Amino acid sequence: WLRRCTHYLFIVVVAVNSTLLTINAGDYIFYTDWAWTSYTVFSISQTLMLIVGATYYLTFTGVPGTATYYALIMTVYTWIAKAAWFSLGYPYDFIVVPVWLPSAMLLDLVYWATKKNKHSLILFGGVLVGMSLPLFNMVSLITVADPLETAFKYPRPTLPPYMTPIEPQVGKFYNSPVALGAGAGAVLACTFAALGCKLNTW
Repeated sequence: WLRRCTHYLFIVVVAVNSTLLTINAGDYIFYTDWAWTSYTVFSISQTLMLIVGATYYLTFTGVPGTATYYALIMTVYTWIAKAAWFSLGYPYDFIVVPVWLPSAMLLDLVYWATKKNKHSLILFGGVLVGMSLPLFNMVSLITVADPLETAFKYPRPTLPPYMTPIEPQVGKFYNSPVALGAGAGAVLACTFAALGCKLNTW
């Protein structure tokens, strides 16, 4: 019973932390001030939170499909949190939920296709999730109103005037946020996938 209770506690904690990271990733103050730099950093952070929780849940149950279910938990938590933001005065058209579900589906697919081989899950699943999530995140981002226009039109209501958005310094750090996020995510996600598997053997 202790292991089962720990399992459910872990699912809740990781899913909640994933939601908090998502809130920051959708924060248009961050996005305006740091532009692509913040996009890449938060894409990587969401990749890692998704892969460790989904891998743990997947290997704990041993049932392909539970990674997608975990991503659905993260998505619902985020909807709830962002709806609360909307009630506080944030613009509705910037309430963006990064697309975790397709990446989680790839993880499930690898687990199923390799006949529940954990090493293949760590290597192939980690690479696929790490490379796909920044891409899906960008597809999600370009479907909403221009973040810069939104940021200047709706300054954050809870911040004093001196902390309103400033002119973004775009392009001074690197030129391809999706490529950098996918490259770093593919390497780091394998490590976190291994951590997710290891958490089932302690």
